[in-house]
Amino acid sequence: MNDLALQIGETIQTASINRAPSPHHDLNPSTAASRKQPVRFSSASSDDIDGLSDDDDDDEIPLSALRPQPRKAQLPPLPDLRFEQSYLASIKDAEGWRRITYITVRDQVFMPLVQGVIWTLMLSGWRHWNSSTAFNGRSVGARIRRWWWGVNNWELPEEAGAGLKSEKLAAEVQDYYQAQFSNSGID
Repeated sequence: MNDLALQIGETIQTASINRAPSPHHDLNPSTAASRKQPVRFSSASSDDIDGLSDDDDDDEIPLSALRPQPRKAQLPPLPDLRFEQSYLASIKDAEGWRRITYITVRDQVFMPLVQGVIWTLMLSGWRHWNSSTAFNGRSVGARIRRWWWGVNNWELPEEAGAGLKSEKLAAEVQDYYQAQFSNSGID
């Protein structure tokens, strides 16, 4: 059983990695930017009287050719971040099918789950922290927001905890529940 798991891993690894890439097949196709061609200026023909041709607009040299922009430094090639290559690299030293299963479950189930939970907790915390700062803060943005709502005669929302202490809200809730459930004993 131990040899079978190792043979499967070796077969997948050797079948997917091209150890002798062809430069004609595996490289990007050439483009116009691949070749550098120097700018060549032609001299005026001798039959022109003043040394200029009649169609000066066609013979003008573009400013980009006279003062070319300096080339930016070439960036290094992008690393290979495909799943297959990183997965094969992580299981190449695994001994047995249990270790391969552990690595697979860790990389494909556990780590995405942990990353998702952490990301969700961060977003929820940010939303909770940022909800009360929308109108109650002392920053420039909160002042502008309060000013804009005042200019438009919009009612500013109450503070988050103020709604629970409001006697008006408590009376409305009490009236609602009395109206809804006052006949429940009759049914």
